[in-house]
Amino acid sequence: MDIKIHSIGRRPPAWARQAFDDYQGRLPRHIHLVLKEVAPRPRSADGDRRRGREEEGARLLAGVARDDVVIALDENGGQLTSRALAGRLQAWLDDGRSLSLLVGGPDGLSRTCLQRAHIRWSLSRLTLPHMMTRVVLAEQFYRAWTITQNHPYHRG
Repeated sequence: MDIKIHSIGRRPPAWARQAFDDYQGRLPRHIHLVLKEVAPRPRSADGDRRRGREEEGARLLAGVARDDVVIALDENGGQLTSRALAGRLQAWLDDGRSLSLLVGGPDGLSRTCLQRAHIRWSLSRLTLPHMMTRVVLAEQFYRAWTITQNHPYHRG
């Protein structure tokens, strides 16, 4: 199973990449956590934010396979506990479909991305920088997998 994180943004600093790689490496071989970085649209003070969101959204969706379960990271989305994510992860593993998580740029996700999504997920009521979002996603998918395996990593 592939878990693809399609993210608007530039390459994160070394510490964030190292943390992402660490959790990525802890996952079993049949779960592939992949980061697909999409360059942000150049911004200007008088730029059209809606058009910029749509352009970025089109580039994000270009990497999504037709059969993927699409998850939009959205501040208005529902929140999950780690145990609830573990239950969903197990269902997705059983289903055999890949996941595509969409992480928008500073102006959020386009309407097209939100409409394409099967799920809208809010990681937190806080606004997280992209570098942290990637690490949180990697850690939470690792945690969810450990819960499905009754591994002691999650002590909840």
